[in-house]
Amino acid sequence: MLKYYVCWLLLMSAVTFFLMGWDKHLARCRRRRIPERVLLGWAAAGGALGGILAMQLFRHKTLHRHFSVGMPVMLAVQPVSYTHLRAHET
Repeated sequence: MLKYYVCWLLLMSAVTFFLMGWDKHLARCRRRRIPERVLLGWAAAGGALGGILAMQLFRHKTLHRHFSVGMPVMLAVQPVSYTHLRAHET
C-alpha cells in the first residue's frame, strides 16, 4: 500500500507543480488565472510537496497566507493520513 500512496503523492505533486507554473505564466501574460481553490485543492489531494517546490522555484503565491502557511500544513498532514489509512486497513 505504501508504494501506491507514494505514487499518488508524486503524481499529485507533479500536477500541482505544473498548475502553479502555468498559473505564474498566465499571470505574467495578464490572462485569466487558475482559481486559488483549484491550486489548493490539488495540494490538499496530495500535491503539497509539488506546490511548495513550485512556490519557491517560480516565486509564486509566496505572500499569500493560504499558500505560505497552508502548503506546509498540508505537507505535514499527508504522512499522518497514510498512517491513519494503515491503522484502519482490513
